Amino acid sequence: MPPPQRVFALPRQQSLLLPEVLNPFVLDLKLSKGDKIKFVLLGFLLVPLRTICMVLVLLVTWPIAAIVTLGQPLKGAVEPMAGWRRFLCRVVISSLGQLYYLAMGFRVVVKGQQVSSAQAPILVVAPHSSFFDGIVCIVAGLPSTVSRTETLFVPIFGNSRKNTILEIEKRSTSGGHWPQVLIFPEGTCTNRSCLITFKQGAFIPGVPVQPVLLKYPNKLDTISWTWQGPALKTLLLFTLCQPFTTVQIEFMPPQVPTEDEKKSPSLFANRVRALMAQELGLPVTDHTYEDCRLMISAGELTLPMETGLVEFTKISKKLNLKWDNVRKELESFSAIASSCKGGRIKIEEFASFLKLPVSPALQELFALFDRDGNGTIDFREYVIGVTVLCRPANTEEVIQMAFKLFDTDEDQSITQEEFSSLLRSALGVSDLNVSSLFREIDTDGSGHITYSEFESFALSHPEYAKLFTTYLELQRYYALQEAELDSICSSCSSEDLRSEDNQEGSTSDKKED
Repeated sequence: MPPPQRVFALPRQQSLLLPEVLNPFVLDLKLSKGDKIKFVLLGFLLVPLRTICMVLVLLVTWPIAAIVTLGQPLKGAVEPMAGWRRFLCRVVISSLGQLYYLAMGFRVVVKGQQVSSAQAPILVVAPHSSFFDGIVCIVAGLPSTVSRTETLFVPIFGNSRKNTILEIEKRSTSGGHWPQVLIFPEGTCTNRSCLITFKQGAFIPGVPVQPVLLKYPNKLDTISWTWQGPALKTLLLFTLCQPFTTVQIEFMPPQVPTEDEKKSPSLFANRVRALMAQELGLPVTDHTYEDCRLMISAGELTLPMETGLVEFTKISKKLNLKWDNVRKELESFSAIASSCKGGRIKIEEFASFLKLPVSPALQELFALFDRDGNGTIDFREYVIGVTVLCRPANTEEVIQMAFKLFDTDEDQSITQEEFSSLLRSALGVSDLNVSSLFREIDTDGSGHITYSEFESFALSHPEYAKLFTTYLELQRYYALQEAELDSICSSCSSEDLRSEDNQEGSTSDKKED
């Protein structure tokens, strides 16, 4: 009979597999020697000329904008602009805005038909990849806009997310009284390789929305302003050096929410995103702005920034985790992976962190964390492993039982000899030095581990929990095997006795015959 597996595997959830696009927040802009020469030659001519034209347009636009907004609140307007103000806004300033983009070298191609505010009070635009995306606002006639806080200090409609949503609801349910509200539902910039999770703000009112697609079909991407990539000034300079930059704006048919989608905005958001992704020919992922925050945190912990990408929306829902929980796990992961190149843990680093040798038990535990089987553990796999495998096993009952197993003489403390003896048995390693691990648990340096020290260490190091429970599972397995063998032996003994009795009976019958 083959020996039992020390660590028992769990089924993989398909919903927690890796996304098709691992990092939508990076732009790797590679310029050939020919591109660099072209930028230099054209730059000397185009950049000064275009800068002069842009300044001239701004000098004309500024006084008109000042007149339009004279006496008007900059945010929290009670009534929309009307009459001559609205005319100047929609016609004059919008035309000047298009002239401004033309001065920068943009060639705009519009497809489809924009519907009225009464037909679709909200415009949802994706993918959002650049500060240049503001051109869609110009083409759409300067609707009300909601921007992420990295672009503006506060949302146009108020100082909080709640106030913003309330203002969106008020304007989108006004029956066409207010102009359309334009929203970038992704909430942050990507490299346009996928559509990330749509925020629900545009879909909470439960009114029809008109999807708007943004495309930049250019040979070189000097547009995308991502979390990893060229800086804003660099992108602006490269764009001004281009002969022209094409942008396609496509207005799709309005989408009306069903009754179920009105009750659950996430359903409406996911359906609209799927339609837009299908039209764009792009995959969808569950990355969000929170992933960007984790990227920044990873960089602060001296890890590669992409380490923090875990598809936060999916992970948080499936594992019931908040951002602070995941951020805390990132710190724990960093303690193991900070010395690893690429932010991935190999089994040697895993064993070193646990202060245990590489053994069959440790290899099997490592394999449970390593979901894609590539021989390393990334942060996403670590979060899933700790949450699914370790923390559920790290209960008070298990900790108490593990302490009793170590405390063989039942004196309410564990000596180093007791500690080494059980770990040798649990890991299947005869020559085991655990003095470093013992000292880490024995915080007061008394030479004995008390229950409070043991419990404190176990709670802060959940990675050991699966090893504890595995040892208990093995003990139960062997106990069951012994019980089955005893039962088989007892059964065999009974049959032998019955057989002897039958033989004796048969002999006596013959004698009688």
